[in-house]
Amino acid sequence: MTWEEHSGHTDGAERLVGATADGEDTAVEAALRPKDLAEFVGQSKVREQLDLVLRAARARGGTADHVLLSGAPGLGKTTLSMIIAAEMGAPIRITSGPAIQHAGDLAAILSSLTEGEVLFLDEIHRMSRPAEEMLYMAMEDFRVDVIVGKGPGATAIPLELPPFTLVGATTRAGLLPPPLRDRFGFTAHMEFYEPAELEQVIHRSARLLDVEIDAEGAAEIAGRSRGTPRIANRLLRRVRDYAQVRADGLITREIAGQALAVYEVDDRGLDRLDRAVLDALLRLFGGGPVGLSTLAVAVGEERETVEEVAEPFLVREGLLARTPRGRIATPAAWEHMGITPPRQPPASAPGGPGQPGLFGS
Repeated sequence: MTWEEHSGHTDGAERLVGATADGEDTAVEAALRPKDLAEFVGQSKVREQLDLVLRAARARGGTADHVLLSGAPGLGKTTLSMIIAAEMGAPIRITSGPAIQHAGDLAAILSSLTEGEVLFLDEIHRMSRPAEEMLYMAMEDFRVDVIVGKGPGATAIPLELPPFTLVGATTRAGLLPPPLRDRFGFTAHMEFYEPAELEQVIHRSARLLDVEIDAEGAAEIAGRSRGTPRIANRLLRRVRDYAQVRADGLITREIAGQALAVYEVDDRGLDRLDRAVLDALLRLFGGGPVGLSTLAVAVGEERETVEEVAEPFLVREGLLARTPRGRIATPAAWEHMGITPPRQPPASAPGGPGQPGLFGS
């Protein structure tokens, strides 16, 4: 398939291999989520450290320290927050940073918490600055100052809060200001999963979904899941559909491969958009370097879509590199796409033969 055949706009929520959850994912994930740390697959270091934090808190008879979970979407941050609440025997309140635009929004949530309750704040780095500053005092002193009135007559009324545990989740930990980051007693970074761990996730999900799958079928799906449980579960559901309609319902390696070929997910987890970016980079620009805007026009996508949706996985897989001069393809990209690289850069390419340098040399 050539680059001309790739058209239409794509975002992370619409892609089969996108890590962002859509409505269907949210409903299914609720049924598939593990209920305790022993059942949670992967993230062994995080599980061990978190288990110590929660056991110690239960032994003291107090609330657990505030917890910050960082990592890419789909790795289990929301699931871990629910497990923290379950392990502590406490209710959980779920909200997100973008939903808290004013300090009053946060004050309303905090004032309604009960003692020991877990507050899960997703995408905490997107919270407004006034609410963020209010959160400092709430986390440290379990107190907030509610401002009543405006101008010279404004009055700060202190409001005592019951002890609670804040679990913050972020996909971009670097955007968190140091004062907020320092107030978390436990910080954990979620890593991408190994294929063997994803196979365990797939077998567990298959049992819960009443899907028949053999070891090779699970391995085939795991290898195309980009190290992300959310994607593994989504691919499992699509392969299940294929197996029910075009086979006898049992998912084998062959059936999984045929199903994912229909959905245009190749053996490394690349989809239509990923291959379109690589195909344009290799065929049209000789492997680069080429500017992001030019590459996006060639693919027929928005600049932000290529940069934020396609490139992160291609870079992580070692198929594409970002350089000061532009995007370039790696030898692995030529091999994966089955295209023979040119013997030397064309004369018209930047920096190629026949083109003078910056000072004419």
